[in-house]
Amino acid sequence: QVQLVESGGGSVQAGGSLRLSCAASGLTSRTNWLGWFRQVPGKEREAVAVIYTGSGSTFYGDSVKGRFTISQDNTKSAVSLQMISLKPEDTAMYYCAANSFVTRWNQPSDYDYWGQGTQVTVSS
Repeated sequence: QVQLVESGGGSVQAGGSLRLSCAASGLTSRTNWLGWFRQVPGKEREAVAVIYTGSGSTFYGDSVKGRFTISQDNTKSAVSLQMISLKPEDTAMYYCAANSFVTRWNQPSDYDYWGQGTQVTVSS
């Protein structure tokens, strides 16, 4: 059974930083797509950042490029998202997602496994 456990959300003022972590267990493939999506009520889930653990290639949503950095640990079963220069519009529920194969890195429907989510709130 695949489990994704997120941690690290919280509240911060604009311009501040937060680090999210996601620990994955139960993934059977040696290489996976692991990443973060976010969602605010009434809006579609948005891709934030994804890493392909096989090559280490990273992908970012346009709104977070240059501010967020995704990385994986040596086991390739945990990822972190370092967020700096946070803006109020970054406020959302952040979800960790995983799958062994995706055709579109930024499409939520391509991911089979999801964490419960962790709230990030950025105040102005």
